[in-house]
Amino acid sequence: MTTQSDIKKLAEQMAGSMKSFDDIKDFQKQLMQSFIDTALEAEMEEHLGYPKHEKADKPNKRNGHTKKTVRSDTGDLEISTPRDRHGDFEPTLVRKHQTRISGLDDKIIFLYAKGQTTTEIVESIKELYDVDISSSLVS
Repeated sequence: MTTQSDIKKLAEQMAGSMKSFDDIKDFQKQLMQSFIDTALEAEMEEHLGYPKHEKADKPNKRNGHTKKTVRSDTGDLEISTPRDRHGDFEPTLVRKHQTRISGLDDKIIFLYAKGQTTTEIVESIKELYDVDISSSLVS
């Protein structure tokens, strides 16, 4: 388990290479993408009942990955979802056909409640999160 001191050490290591706020945002995006990929692999391990690279005499095995792009608060993330041969793996962190990671919907509803038009909301989300969404998605 990661401790507060581990996080502080990582932050100290990264601080030297961060020159701007955009560098921090890029790092945050890469960290989120790496976390999601690792968590999906852990879900697959739980689903199959054995770790990656372990020989197993079970009929269902890993069968590559499917890449997809999901929108998040940190921007668009290209994640790699593992597949199994039977096709019955149902990830819970980022579900099949999910295109957004939670948080963005709540922000859209908040901006709408504040009286912004759909066009203004699209512009605000683009400015704040560097995520392109359509007016139809907002409505």
